[in-house]
Amino acid sequence: MLNITPDSFSDGGKLFQSDTVVLDAVREQALAMIAGGAAVLDIGGESSRPGAQAVSPAEEQRRVLPVLEALADLDVILSVDTYHPETVHAAIDHGAGMINDITGGRDPAVVSAVAEANVAYALMHMQGSPQTMQQSPRYRDVVAEVSVYLQDRFSACLAAGIDANRLLVDPGFGFGKTLEHNLALLRALPSVRVQGCPVLVGLSRKTMVGKITGQPVGGRLSGSLAVLLLALQNGADLVRVHDVAESADVLKVWQAYNAHIAL
Repeated sequence: MLNITPDSFSDGGKLFQSDTVVLDAVREQALAMIAGGAAVLDIGGESSRPGAQAVSPAEEQRRVLPVLEALADLDVILSVDTYHPETVHAAIDHGAGMINDITGGRDPAVVSAVAEANVAYALMHMQGSPQTMQQSPRYRDVVAEVSVYLQDRFSACLAAGIDANRLLVDPGFGFGKTLEHNLALLRALPSVRVQGCPVLVGLSRKTMVGKITGQPVGGRLSGSLAVLLLALQNGADLVRVHDVAESADVLKVWQAYNAHIAL
């Protein structure tokens, strides 16, 4: 993840300082992530942490588009985390190969923009918005409700002309969920899969890890690796992480175990 924001929960301000994108630091971090094993770089110009304030599409593009240009020569998929149709169009024009939408395609204009291009599209479940989502999240059956929502959004994308092989689904850990909701979704991860569509999860350094371990954001590596392994065991196909090299080691061990290769 490349957070081009002053306020992301884990590393906000590292790559965006004094209202300016620090492109040298962006490229250095991108290269380190690729060396560590990253296949996709997810670029975000608006923080989606609980309580974060929204930014305009113009400001989001001011942060994100220079990063796409600076990393265009790298042999990796560049993903942009946005729900603004204007930014979707601009990002695709600047070489983005994937759009990561925390609203799951609530805006038909975003779905239409993706349908017009040959890019991947990640549909995430979120109850509420980043400003309100953690105030009082409630479900009768979190697994069933998230599963139905993702199925509905998947079907809407198909109807809009997006090929199924371009879609991913994300249950949205921490986006309008309590610790109990998150754990229920983690246990039942296969239930959120839609018609063989890949499942994307983001658990790295999140509040759920902090609540379980008692660790602040900077001390959540071990807990993050533990939930990463659980997600892999339960069928996750792609994982969004902060600590790429360490996470890649977990993936290697898990793959070797499942292939019955002696370590």
